[in-house]
Amino acid sequence: MRKLLTSQDGRFVVVNSEPEMASDLEAIQSAAFPTLAADELMRREHYLSHLRVFPQGQHAVMERASGKVVACSTDMRTRVDFAHYQHRYIEVVANNYLTNHDPAGDWLYGADIGVHPDYRGFGLSKLLYQARHNLIRQLGLKGHVAGAMPKGFGAVKDQMPIEQYVQKVVRGELSDPVLSVQLKRGYAVWGIMTDYLDDPSCGNYGVFIVWRNPGVRSW
Repeated sequence: MRKLLTSQDGRFVVVNSEPEMASDLEAIQSAAFPTLAADELMRREHYLSHLRVFPQGQHAVMERASGKVVACSTDMRTRVDFAHYQHRYIEVVANNYLTNHDPAGDWLYGADIGVHPDYRGFGLSKLLYQARHNLIRQLGLKGHVAGAMPKGFGAVKDQMPIEQYVQKVVRGELSDPVLSVQLKRGYAVWGIMTDYLDDPSCGNYGVFIVWRNPGVRSW
């Protein structure tokens, strides 16, 4: 098993996901997204499909001492029409099987990133984003796109529209548990997607975010 990245304290390592991890990855998904609709959660059979379709794009974080898988991310290659960015998550990822993966796609699409709740606060999402960006550089892709879940919006949706919420998060006036982290990783907001997924924590909205590879012209 080749180590892609190691945390500063040496406790955690990022590796490419492997078939024997599939059940652990399913458990992380379920724990990380307790309010996501059951038919949109990734399950064991989905992770096995990801590894057949695009093994390079599947990352896992392991705790070195225990060998436990505690976080993971899922990506595929795609082409992006920025003039028509609206989409539903489940359709883009082919019902979570990633069979829409385009081997010639010039952008990486972030289908998922999750950290088990027991292991939050250790910078594991940062490690996964580093692994994703390293892959983008290695493949010479234009960058990374994803549908961020504004998970804090559900609690305030009766107080403000989604557009105002996102603006406040971008300006740093509000902190969102997902979007704020991605903004710190260098992502920019491109637009807001309605009916992106089925999850009351974000009011079913997604925020289309973009990270451009500084070594490649993206337009």
